[in-house]
Amino acid sequence: MEPQSQNLKTAPFLTLGRFHISEDYGFLLPNPLRELPGHYSPWMEIANRLPQLIESHQLRAQVNEMPLLNCQFLTGYREWRLAHLVLSFITMGYVWQDGETQPKEILPRNLALPFVEVSKNLGLPPILVHSDLVLANWATRNPGGPLEIRNLDTIFSFPGGESLRGFILVTVLVEKAAVPGIKALVQAVNAILQPSPDSLLQALQRLRVSIQDITGALGQMHDYVNPDVFYSVIRIFLSGWKDNPALPMGLVYEGVSEEPLSYSGGSAAQSTILHAFDEFLGVRHSKESADFLHRMRDYMPPSHRAFVEEICGAPSLRTHVLSSGNGQLLTAYNQCVESLAALRTYHLALVTKYLTTAASKAKARRTSHLPRPPQALEERGTGGSAVVSFLKSVRDKTLEALLHPSG
Repeated sequence: MEPQSQNLKTAPFLTLGRFHISEDYGFLLPNPLRELPGHYSPWMEIANRLPQLIESHQLRAQVNEMPLLNCQFLTGYREWRLAHLVLSFITMGYVWQDGETQPKEILPRNLALPFVEVSKNLGLPPILVHSDLVLANWATRNPGGPLEIRNLDTIFSFPGGESLRGFILVTVLVEKAAVPGIKALVQAVNAILQPSPDSLLQALQRLRVSIQDITGALGQMHDYVNPDVFYSVIRIFLSGWKDNPALPMGLVYEGVSEEPLSYSGGSAAQSTILHAFDEFLGVRHSKESADFLHRMRDYMPPSHRAFVEEICGAPSLRTHVLSSGNGQLLTAYNQCVESLAALRTYHLALVTKYLTTAASKAKARRTSHLPRPPQALEERGTGGSAVVSFLKSVRDKTLEALLHPSG
């Protein structure tokens, strides 16, 4: 229990350390592990060869021969996170190896049992999530070098080659660009409690710059990800078994449940960044959008979800800014909201290019070296949302948060 007598003026209300958020890497797992203990070599040998095993249609046979391994030899948080990453990649490959027309409807017990055990230990669902694909799936080529694409690699992969590598690593850079913004949230919440108008103004200015830097980082998608490869090759492996017509009943986890279980696929909405920014700025979404976003919080590491809830429970920034009568604070707040809306507009343009336009091109192609793209999620994101209408709604609701000076 924390002492109740702490003076809020001397003790910061909010710190990142309480939520396992890194001062240097934010929500990214710092320097993720790449190797599990030798006992788990059957998992690692398959995970390290996933693209080849999937493309040669041999993955399912390999998984069926895999021994059922006990999770007791996993020690420490980072090993458990790596185990979830490994098992989630193998699971997505196993289910979707032969495309959406022949998905596997039963996950064998030698994969399902350890995956569910690891997931329960971490408080994550037994499916590939953003905290696997991105937050725990990066490594530096030169540990002393900068966090730039040329100095980064993924740990595990699916078919999709350089475009998949680019998709994952650009998203890593988006998470890194958010770090000053996350720190600014903490500074701002504490500045409201103190209260310190100067510190709050500085925090809002830092938040705006960070949001703009996130937009800049996201722009690297154009340089590193081919829209046709993303749409026709990569997307299927990020798809889940909830709100997906290809697996309408869900997936049976053998030995865990006789009934199929339904989980959403990977989605940018599983990143904690914009949830935290929305809560801090007081952005209120439509019921449909808010329901989806809240459901996506169940796909975050519990400590990151707790951080969002802590921001939600902090004193209202909007109320503070309005009651302060401070024109500089109001302007700085509105600049944050405008930058967040601009980021969402940019994200919408990206999704249009990589989903809507790519879908039209795929339909028009009669012959191609690319596989037939998945039809089931044609107008939906891999998380199962009607993605374009959802993104327009969250962008428009962001703009509605703008404050107007009274008087």
